[in-house]
Amino acid sequence: MNEVRNMDSITITLKAMPVNESFARSLIAAYASRENPTINVISDIKTAISEAVTNAIIHGYNGDQEQDIYIKASIKEKVLRVSVSDRGTGIPNIIEAMNDFYTTRPSEERSGLGFTIMGSFMDTLEVNSNLGEGTTITMTKKLA
Repeated sequence: MNEVRNMDSITITLKAMPVNESFARSLIAAYASRENPTINVISDIKTAISEAVTNAIIHGYNGDQEQDIYIKASIKEKVLRVSVSDRGTGIPNIIEAMNDFYTTRPSEERSGLGFTIMGSFMDTLEVNSNLGEGTTITMTKKLA
């Protein structure tokens, strides 16, 4: 007989403040740690969450710290699924934005590697965006 595990999730809303980037990554790492992943897996998750939250702050909201970032995480069958969403400006061309070194902020010395980093540290990366409505980045990572 197969064991059926209930899936739980966490949802958090944070202001788009730079200080919340480290809080979000620590929170999601702590949530994932329930499955006893390796230190390398936790480090990968932290890096990807940092990039996603930073993208929402800088690109989604143009640094407007009064706006909200929405994070939802769940674990099912030892796979972490995390979505980071904003209700900001949206991305005009997702394919172009996902190219290495593409940035809309070259004057701010942005590397243009956010999506590349997220995709290389997580098992899957999906980006959905609508202009004027916001962006949702969804990532998964096997925890065992």
